[in-house]
Amino acid sequence: MAYRIVLIAGDGIGPEVTAAAKRVVQATGIEFEWDNRLAGQAALDAVGAPLPPETLAAVRNADATLKGPTATPSGTGFRSVNVELRQKLQLYANYRPARSMPGVPSRYENVDLIVVRENTEGLYSGLEHEVVPGVVESLRVVTEPASERIAQFAFDSARDQGRKRVTCVHKANILKLSDGLFLRTCRRVAERYADIQFDDSIIDAAAMKLVLNPKSFDVMVMENLFGDIVSDLTAGLVGGLGLAPSANIGHGVAVFEAVHGTAPDIAGRGLANPTALILSAVLMLRYLGEKDAADRIENAIRTVFTTGKSRTGDLGGKATTEQFVDAVLAEF
Repeated sequence: MAYRIVLIAGDGIGPEVTAAAKRVVQATGIEFEWDNRLAGQAALDAVGAPLPPETLAAVRNADATLKGPTATPSGTGFRSVNVELRQKLQLYANYRPARSMPGVPSRYENVDLIVVRENTEGLYSGLEHEVVPGVVESLRVVTEPASERIAQFAFDSARDQGRKRVTCVHKANILKLSDGLFLRTCRRVAERYADIQFDDSIIDAAAMKLVLNPKSFDVMVMENLFGDIVSDLTAGLVGGLGLAPSANIGHGVAVFEAVHGTAPDIAGRGLANPTALILSAVLMLRYLGEKDAADRIENAIRTVFTTGKSRTGDLGGKATTEQFVDAVLAEF
């Protein structure tokens, strides 16, 4: 039976990188039934809503969703489609691996860590109001159930991958109630996993340690805003967002997406780097239980970078999006 996959092309370079990822995934020989859906500015222009109910329903009922970047206005306009998807579908776990790519220039070598981010609470709850003119208040929500499920996800991920340590990242020295609750919950969950080491780090100290020595960490678990920032930081340790895959996991629902922007300056020119979304598709295949196919794609990508056969402009090369995909498929 074919897997039912929702494909959201998104905005800017989204249609180009999603087409590239789809081409690579289909080359595995696995059967897929693709359901193309709109979200973001493209959806707003077409049907008047950035996240149409039909798209939301399709994602909920699919085996998985592969999503390109979507535009989000800053300060005004519609709310982030990513945040809406995560909250409405309870995609509570954001999984962001950061692994060095051979042949890609970086000041660090052999980085291999995972950021697990709570995806539904914190300041991203979107609870804001104007108290009086010129004074705005935002509420940071942290609950014990959400803290427990993300901590358990982090430990389960560590155990499944043979990882040795989970670090809770927090600011409980200052935010004694909210982050105090998060830290206490992580400690309690850690007691169930005697085979995995546990420690904790204050967020500012963790940021310093990451840039001094990324090998200080293995699996890091944290609340929403900290995770948003730290996961981009760790992407920078391995070459940038163009190489950074991402998964958003809930109970029976999952969305896999590149976390970079829409790059409107190069949209439609065939210059976009599709690596991040292809690696997100690798995570999707693993989620579906197709480990061999996932390994084939990832090994092919790493071979292309190791040999330097094909690189897009953001990494100092001259390959087009299509030429890069050709090079990956040649290594299958």
